[in-house]
Amino acid sequence: MNHYYTNDPTLSHDEHSFHFELAGHDLLFTADNGVFSKHTIDFGSRVLIDVVAADQALATGDILDVGCGYGPIGLALARHFEARHVTMSDVNERALALAKRNAAANHIDNVTILESSVYEQVTGQFGVIVTNPPVRAGKDVVSAILSGAFAHLTPGGQLFVVLQKKQGAPSALKLMKATFGDAAVVKKEHGYYILKATKA
Repeated sequence: MNHYYTNDPTLSHDEHSFHFELAGHDLLFTADNGVFSKHTIDFGSRVLIDVVAADQALATGDILDVGCGYGPIGLALARHFEARHVTMSDVNERALALAKRNAAANHIDNVTILESSVYEQVTGQFGVIVTNPPVRAGKDVVSAILSGAFAHLTPGGQLFVVLQKKQGAPSALKLMKATFGDAAVVKKEHGYYILKATKA
């Protein structure tokens, strides 16, 4: 069984292209077998994008999208915040290849797309880290993304996470409070929670 959070270059292809409006911008995406939410932009990602794009107190600096998949969150934010650079990371080579194609198709060039398990290949610090974490990869991976964000944020930097309540949003909030000293639910919609923490 192939999972979107693993690599399986032998998986058969079934590419699918579609347009989707994110943060007020019409974007073209191509997805394929073996990636998360291949037929449309999943609801959680859409809510996360809207919250970050509308945040009037958003920290300055570059943005990191951890577990970017074929690119909807990172590319939408790169288009919306054209003066910022967005780094997008994932372990899934097929998803990364699609993210690069989707960046090119939408003429988005303020992005760096790299293969990395959690933060292994990520260098530097960011003003904002966003993630729709790979819940099916297990709690340890999700926890590593949330707690590891602290070291990769500049002072005053912010972590935004989307999780369903039934997929562990309350325990994730508890971990973020323990890591950052404070964290909050900034939006709830259809069972999805947007969690935000700021590095003091």
